[in-house]
Amino acid sequence: MAMSGGSDDGEPMLDLNVTPLIDVMLVLLIMFIITIPPQTHAVKIDLPTNTPPVDNVVVDPVKNKLTTDAAGTILWNGTPISPVQLRQYLDQTKRMTPEPELQFEPDSQTRYLVIDNVLAIIKRSGVTKMGFVGNERYGNF
Repeated sequence: MAMSGGSDDGEPMLDLNVTPLIDVMLVLLIMFIITIPPQTHAVKIDLPTNTPPVDNVVVDPVKNKLTTDAAGTILWNGTPISPVQLRQYLDQTKRMTPEPELQFEPDSQTRYLVIDNVLAIIKRSGVTKMGFVGNERYGNF
């Protein structure tokens, strides 16, 4: 009695059938390709806006207070500014010797996204003297 695929001398076939293994691997490869999210190539660029010159702004050589309000407005020493202006002011403070202290006081009702953007701008500017003001009022939350 001869086995299918074997030789006529009655020995069993010693070759491994890899066709099902290849089929399973191809199905897995297709599943992995389908489940990989498509890559989006986006470059975020801050385009220049019509902003007043930085030289008109009074930057305190000792300390500057950066605050946010519940509406998401960024205030530099009490004056509303845009994120682009904030970066310009921080660059101006970095050029001062000694570098003035930056005091950041976010309002508790400000959206986290606004606070996160402000902190990202501060980090990118390379400010070394920074402190948070008013943290004690968040102790009861």
